[in-house]
Parts: sequence; C-alpha cells; structure tokens
Amino acid sequence: MDFTFTKAQRELQLQSRRFAQDTLAGAAACETLATPEERFLATRPIYEAMVAAGYLRRCIPAPAGGDGAGLVDMAILAEEFYCVNASVTLTMLGTVLGLLPILLGGTPEQCGRLLAPFLKATGAPLAGFCFSEPGGSANAASPPPGEGVRTVGKLAGNTWTINGRKKWVSSATGWDRKGADILCVVCRTNPDATPDKGTSIIAVEGPAPGVKFERAIDTIGHRAHLVPEFGLQDVAAPRDNLLGREGDGLTLAMGAFTGTAALVGIFGVALMRAAFDFALRFAKTEKRGGIHPIIEHQAVGYALADAKIAIESARYLSWRACHALDTQSPGADELAIQAKIYGSETAVRVITDLMRVVGIESYDHETPFGRLLRDALALPIFDGGNMGVRRRQLHAMLMQPAYDPLTACGGA
Repeated sequence: MDFTFTKAQRELQLQSRRFAQDTLAGAAACETLATPEERFLATRPIYEAMVAAGYLRRCIPAPAGGDGAGLVDMAILAEEFYCVNASVTLTMLGTVLGLLPILLGGTPEQCGRLLAPFLKATGAPLAGFCFSEPGGSANAASPPPGEGVRTVGKLAGNTWTINGRKKWVSSATGWDRKGADILCVVCRTNPDATPDKGTSIIAVEGPAPGVKFERAIDTIGHRAHLVPEFGLQDVAAPRDNLLGREGDGLTLAMGAFTGTAALVGIFGVALMRAAFDFALRFAKTEKRGGIHPIIEHQAVGYALADAKIAIESARYLSWRACHALDTQSPGADELAIQAKIYGSETAVRVITDLMRVVGIESYDHETPFGRLLRDALALPIFDGGNMGVRRRQLHAMLMQPAYDPLTACGGA
C-alpha cells in the first residue's frame, strides 16, 4: 500500500492550491455581507470560475463523462479548497452529493440526460440531495408509530407529483429561489409499505414550479453557503426520473452518504491544517514580551506536536477510506464512517487547542480561528450526525455475527 502521489495527483494538488490562493480566497469578503442569500449570491462569480476551470468535472467520474479518477483525487482537491474557503467548496461538493444518487442508481439514459449541464465548463449549475426534513431525518427508516420520511411522491400516469418540506439541503433553492438544476428528492412512494421499503428517490429538473422558498438558514459557519428550508408543492417529475428501483431510496441514500463520509474527514484535516499553519508561524515569531519565540517553550512545542500528529492521523485515515471505496475493498464502509467521526471531532478539538497556543490574539477576527472553528462545528453534526447516525452505523456493524475486526485493515 503506497500513498505516494502519482504525477497527475501532484499536479492536481498544486493546481488546486494555486486556484484556491488566487481565486477562492476572494470569497472571504462574501462572508461579511448582511444576509445568508446576499452572501451566497456574492460567491457566484467564484463558483463559476471553479466550474470554468474544470473542477466540477474533476468530481464527476470518467465513466459518467467527467474527468474524475476517484475519491482519493477528490480528497486531494477538497483539502486544498476547503483549507482556504469552506463555503464555496461546500457549494461545489454539495452539488456532487446532489448528483450521487444519479451516479449510483441512474440508468445510462438518465445519466446522459441529467448530468449534461454539470459536464460543461460554463455556468453555475447546482444540484441538491433532498434528504433532510424539518424535525430531523436521523430515523428516516423508522416504522410506525415513527414517521420516517414525510415527503410523499405519488404517481399518476407518467408523472410523479411530490409534496413535502425539506431542510439543510445545500443550494437546493438555487441562485433565484426557483430550485437547483437538479434536485434528487427522497420521498415516500408507497404509503402501504414500511418506510425502509416504501421510500424512493426522484430526480426533479429545475427550475421546478412548486419549489417554495421559506428561509435561508443563518448558519453558524459556512457563512456564504446556502442551506434553505423550503416546501415542495405539487412538484412534477417524469415517471422516468425515478432513480433505481421504487422502494430502494434509503439504500441508495446510504450509498451516497457513505461516499461523502471520508471527504468530511478531509474537511476536518483542511481546517486543522489552516489553524496549524497560523499557530506555527505565530509561535516561531512571537515572543509575547519574553526573550525567545514561544515555540521554544516546551508546552507550546508539545501542543504543536500533538496537533500535527492529529492532522496526519486524520488525513491518512481519510485517504485510506477513500482508497478502500475506490477499490471497493472490504471494510470500506467502516473506514469511511470512522474517517468522518474522527476527522470531524478531532478538528474541533485541535482548533481549540491551537487557539490556546496563540492565546487571546486568537479571539480577534484578524486571525482565522473564529472562522475555522465555526466551520468545524458543523462537521460532527452534518452529513449524518455522529451521535444520531454514524456511531449507530458502526454499532450495527459491530453487532453483526460475521463482523471481523481485521477486515478494515485488510486482514482476516
């Protein structure tokens, strides 16, 4: 097993780093505007530049017409981007999540038709994976008297009609409140079946009449990224836009979220890396009224060393998970969930620890710590919250009679 970059991966890393520094860094100004929608709309030129530079295509697999070579490459790109600006990076990767049900469950005809706008190096196409609902979706498969998924899709003739409400879906209402270019909507299509057997995913092509914007959530972090609360009122989609088989929606959704879990671990790495870079420079240059730079003090040196160990551990666990998913190795699901939990929770801890190294200066918006910590706080609770979803998934794996603890490390 070798994580030495190929020549193409090293070029991707350097290109992504330059783009992030030259273009993506400009999104910082967007985060100071007054309202969530103003902040999101201000990022559009930067997002368009990302699309024009081919980065969205780099996230779509080559068999589907894109330039993507797998999750390891996406992790390399994501670290460079997220380290500089989490908001616009999440807009692009949230769009990739919105496309995953098509990539995983779509027919060749569906992929060719629905993915076409996202394969062009022009415009600002958006996609949203409409899973989460007001009131929470951690128990989406709950049998009665639990509700499970509450959004309903009904088939009449050749048309699906969807009614319900969704929340926390990246970019779902689009740039103009009329809906993203594609919405993959998780909904109940068989009211007589249990939620785990009667839920499906239907692709809605935008702009879609019936998408009713309610509010843009004023989030703690990711200040220039749009996560709306919205309704679906008699939203129509062709019968042929059902993804996979009817009733397989939750299985397809689990597959989509497994693919993104390892990338959340990389998000944590990116934020820790940015915090560490600042803290290290600070420690090497600041004397804080003393004789020597504070890095010469043992407590500071040990704190920096511990932070660096955590960063490398989270990065390699996430890369290992991405590689396992790319190669469809046994234990890939377990590794992806571990990467998500460890990377996200470690990021919150390490950023806080590095703030202690810098001291009171870290409480000033002139330093990056406030932004980094606010962005990090989302990681343990989104993309399947660690408490309500991810640890439960690991628990279920551990309880399986055939579970082998050595599978994840490649042995048995």
